[in-house]
Amino acid sequence: MGLVESLGEFYPDSKWQRCIVHFYRNVLIVVPTKRMLDIATMLKAIHGSEDLAAALEKAEAICVKLEGLKLREAAKKIRQAIVETFTYYEFPREHRIRIRTNNALERIMREIRRRTKVVGALPDGHSALMLSAARLRQVAGTQWGTKRYLNMDLLREQDIDNALGLAEAI
Repeated sequence: MGLVESLGEFYPDSKWQRCIVHFYRNVLIVVPTKRMLDIATMLKAIHGSEDLAAALEKAEAICVKLEGLKLREAAKKIRQAIVETFTYYEFPREHRIRIRTNNALERIMREIRRRTKVVGALPDGHSALMLSAARLRQVAGTQWGTKRYLNMDLLREQDIDNALGLAEAI
């Protein structure tokens, strides 16, 4: 939570997207094993909605259904944190699938962990930093590191459209 709080302090205009996979895991912790598949399907239906209004409506309907199934704790977790998983609706449709989760970041972190495990015990923090930085440079230099993750032109177009809409409203 400290990271999220400091994000608002140092980057006040930034948006924070909670990983939907981690959100699902947090909800499924309080669900009986025999119901996990059904509840996971319900959660995926929320994030498969067309727009934010439909997603909020679907989330509330699922919470009511969960309360009817005596899964009040799961409904409570959904109500408390579902809005944190909807930030991606503010971005162009082409970007949404990539920013709903943090898979790309987790992939890089797994590569760093893989290399540090081989070394075992590092003598100090500087050594760990040097090893991690070397791995990041290697990843950045490969074909995987040169792939274009998001088309930034779509964000620029969205900013222009938002500015024009705001100007028309005034």
